[in-house]
Amino acid sequence: MPVQLNHTIVASRDNKQGAQWMAEMLGLPDPAPFGPFMGVETENGVALDFLTHTGEITPQHYAFLITEEEFDQIFGRLQERQLRYWADRHRNRPQQINHNDGGRGVYFEHPDGHLLEIITRPYGSGG
Repeated sequence: MPVQLNHTIVASRDNKQGAQWMAEMLGLPDPAPFGPFMGVETENGVALDFLTHTGEITPQHYAFLITEEEFDQIFGRLQERQLRYWADRHRNRPQQINHNDGGRGVYFEHPDGHLLEIITRPYGSGG
């Protein structure tokens, strides 16, 4: 069997709230409990397992490859909620999107401080 990413643990101040926020923003199914985790599953079967963490949370980066239609939907939710977003990972281009590789991309923050990215074209795909 080829190597595949199956799941990753996402530190959260509240696993239920963190997972629900992620599912809503990305338009994914409601989170499902599994032991101490609340899992959010992506279309390709990778689970983001939110775990309540009482200490300091080290922000991580999570990037999602999505369709143009999904971009419009997620970006619409960002705007509806008046959330900050950036065209770059260094957050030097606020309230802008990028057009890397001929697609669209944007960065935004999860309430627990993680930097999320949505892109419509994989890096290096040209365009």
